[in-house]
Amino acid sequence: MTKGKKQQVRMMFNGIAHRYDFLNHFLSAGIDYSWRRKAIRLLGKKEPKTILDVATGTGDLAIEAIKINPTKIVGIDIAEDMLEIGRQKINKKQLSDIISLQNGDSEDIKFEDFYFDAVMVSFGVRNFENLEKGLFEMYRVLNENGQVMILEFSKPQKFPVKQFYNFYFRYILPFLGRIISGDASAYTYLPDSVGKFPAGKDFTQLLEKVGFKNTQHIPLTFGIASIYLGNKSFQ
Repeated sequence: MTKGKKQQVRMMFNGIAHRYDFLNHFLSAGIDYSWRRKAIRLLGKKEPKTILDVATGTGDLAIEAIKINPTKIVGIDIAEDMLEIGRQKINKKQLSDIISLQNGDSEDIKFEDFYFDAVMVSFGVRNFENLEKGLFEMYRVLNENGQVMILEFSKPQKFPVKQFYNFYFRYILPFLGRIISGDASAYTYLPDSVGKFPAGKDFTQLLEKVGFKNTQHIPLTFGIASIYLGNKSFQ
């Protein structure tokens, strides 16, 4: 395609914003709820008070993070239509005093160095146009004891999960996504983006390359998704 990846992603997610939450839960059979809960429990062990949610979308991870009692959560995303739906959810839950959502680029975060106790992303890093640059920006805005938590799709390796997963991602998911959202490209893009993503050890090595220490890779549900953790220091 001639458009840059960032512009493609913005247009695509704006286009499916009205059905995004429903499709997330429907196409994952609700497993995405448990993935987010576990991710936030792990992040909560360090009791972060200020949290940046990168590629926040409609704010599901930010809302889940309320359970670990932060004082401030800022969500950023390049897709304004997604953010607007997230703001409606946050207002309905009366959480706008803690959570704010704003238009922002993961590769050019508009906060100063050492600003946040934690940075988190769910199902967003594979959409970065420049993955290494986005990870470094997340590293930059963390304080010296800060932690990153990334929840992302992986590629199962064991039979028969690998075969079923590949068939579902390549054929069933794009078909259902097209029928429900009216957008074929978004759910064809999903398996392509997961296939190109450097999952597992390749991703923890990339986290270490930009400076993160004590990196961890935690597979979820037979390796369908993974949680990645890293610290800005060795503490």
